[in-house]
This record gives sequence, structure tokens and C-alpha cells, in this order.
Amino acid sequence: MPIATYEQLLAETVPEVIVNRDQYQEISTRFGDLVGKGRARSSDETKLMRLLAVLIEDYDHRHAMPPSKSKPAERLRFLCEHAAKKPSDLIAVFGQRSHVNEALNGKREISLDKARKLAKLFGVKPGVFL
Repeated sequence: MPIATYEQLLAETVPEVIVNRDQYQEISTRFGDLVGKGRARSSDETKLMRLLAVLIEDYDHRHAMPPSKSKPAERLRFLCEHAAKKPSDLIAVFGQRSHVNEALNGKREISLDKARKLAKLFGVKPGVFL
């Protein structure tokens, strides 16, 4: 069986920034297959494996959460930082810049309705913000 080139491996795997759990599972499975090859892995497969590792690490970094004992405002700040969202990106959820700042500083409780909107924005469960 001929050894696939890096270009062929890329065409087969089609790596891209991971945006959902299904993609995460797919890329993680492919990464695991490559890791499992050990010394039998070609240099091009190793290059692909390293690329997939970067994509997985990026997704994990963007979707990791602070400790469960943290307050909703801390979790919101954490998610904003990791998703590269600015306070102005949250105006659609809170309605006013002052409400955004109050929520980020823990001076305004996050209602269930706003928690649902934030959950959709960040791809997490609403309970993260309650």
C-alpha cells in the first residue's frame, strides 16, 4: 500500500477550525488513529497529527470553563475572553451597554431569558450563567 502524501491526507481529513462537538469528535478520532500508529506513522501523518492537535487544543481552549464554584459574571468574562467577544457583542443580549457592564462586573443578575441567549451565543448550557 503506497504511503499517502501530506496533501492527500489533508484532502482526506479536510481539517478546519472546530466549531461544534461533532467536528470535535471527528477530529479527535482521526487524531487518536494517528497517535495509535506510533512508530509506523509516516512523517506526513505526523505533520497532520500535529495540525489536528492544534485544532483540538484551540477548541478546548475556547470551550473550557472556569471552576464550578465561580460566579456567573466570572464565567461570562471567561467565555468572552476565550471567544474573543467584546462587551459590545453582548448588547444584543442585554439591550444596553450599562447592563452589559453590570452583568460582566457581577452587579446585575443574569435572568433565565438572558442566560438562554448567552448560551446560544457561546454554545454552552444556560445553567452556566445562573
